Amino acid sequence: MSPTSKPKKAIAKDAPVEVMDYNPHWPKIFDKEKRQVLNAIGNKVVAIEHVGSTAVPALGAKPIIDIMVGLRNLRDAKHCIKPLSSIGYEYVPEYEASMPERRYFRKGPSDKPNKHYHLHMVEYGGEFWKRHLLFRDYLRTHPDTASEYYRLKKQFAVEYRLNREAYTEAKTSFIESVVSKANSEK
Repeated sequence: MSPTSKPKKAIAKDAPVEVMDYNPHWPKIFDKEKRQVLNAIGNKVVAIEHVGSTAVPALGAKPIIDIMVGLRNLRDAKHCIKPLSSIGYEYVPEYEASMPERRYFRKGPSDKPNKHYHLHMVEYGGEFWKRHLLFRDYLRTHPDTASEYYRLKKQFAVEYRLNREAYTEAKTSFIESVVSKANSEK
């Protein structure tokens, strides 16, 4: 999911963790979705970034496109709920208890518990914004680290196949170490 964020809410047991090889179409899928998001809420948006594993060439991932939307002020998020709903996004306020710096939306078929798109709405330039870009950019420029991360993800996907929360938690120490390295190299 993300560099240091862990949702507290458990995901349905019938939604196994599946990590697949990198799909070169993921950036195009992101670009198409970015245009839709901008058409819906562009007047509130400072920047939109493709984050998460699908944003790193050659890195395998769960087939979910993570979209980070930077707003001038997180209070503007309330004005985005209805327009995003009109293009299929579901607002999930439950996650705010564990991650108050983010407003979370998801989009995809109703039969998919984890959907196809995760939209993370945050303050542009805030800590969440910086951490996610640091992690993504470090993996993009350090292919050996990205390969190591992919190996871990595949291992954890087998170990925690029916427990998404444990899968995410298992990746946390690796993610934190990468963010720390990226910070020290700035």
